Amino acid sequence: MKAVVSVIGRDSVGIIAKVSAGCAESGANILDISQTVLNEYFTMIMIVDIKALTVPFNDFVDRMSALGRREGLEIHAMHEDIFNSMHRI
Repeated sequence: MKAVVSVIGRDSVGIIAKVSAGCAESGANILDISQTVLNEYFTMIMIVDIKALTVPFNDFVDRMSALGRREGLEIHAMHEDIFNSMHRI
């Protein structure tokens, strides 16, 4: 099972490290990552493997959102099934 994690906010040092650490603390393994800075705005999308989560998926979503609030970022985690359903024509 996989999830899509998106991160948006003002660029600052350590965003990737903090989000990666948040994933690791919950047992999510980063499979792929794409990030860029547009002017002063940081954007990132990660695909994470959630098979080995140490917490329920809803708790992972809440933890990532809370991390975003603490760091002044918008962090959203979505199960791949929901993501794929939303983007199907």
